[in-house]
Amino acid sequence: MKRISDAFAFARDGRVLKGTLAISGLERLHDLLTRTDGELAYHLEGFKGARGESMLRLVVTGVLPLVCQRCLEAVPYDLDVDSRLELVPEGADLSQDELEDDTRDFLPVARELDVAELVEDEILLALPVAPRHEKCGLPSAADAGERINPFATLAGLKGKPN
Repeated sequence: MKRISDAFAFARDGRVLKGTLAISGLERLHDLLTRTDGELAYHLEGFKGARGESMLRLVVTGVLPLVCQRCLEAVPYDLDVDSRLELVPEGADLSQDELEDDTRDFLPVARELDVAELVEDEILLALPVAPRHEKCGLPSAADAGERINPFATLAGLKGKPN
């Protein structure tokens, strides 16, 4: 997989990196999926922000077969990640105001950046907490058949003398 040797230079020079990633290579997603075949497209672009800060824009698109939390079948999820990340040196001291600013997302990097890891991180942040189909019953509710009342025998004993 691609690694960017100097993320700050990548941003400063306005470079672009795009391609596809195999879902099978994104191992942290595997437990959330019904299958791991297919690919996701990514587009990573470096630029300078309004204050001269080093920035990355990451766009990831594709379809992920998430596990429905009700029926455990596949829920096709249209992934549409569009993140703007401000690069900061690893271990940088950020003020409390900067950390609480919801308009900024910081990405601490030493210099080198693993693109696949970044893509996987942003996908994990974008996924729903409990994916499910719009109209979905509980697992095996249709296959359960007739429900047996555990108190049916007691009802038969009601009114009988000892």
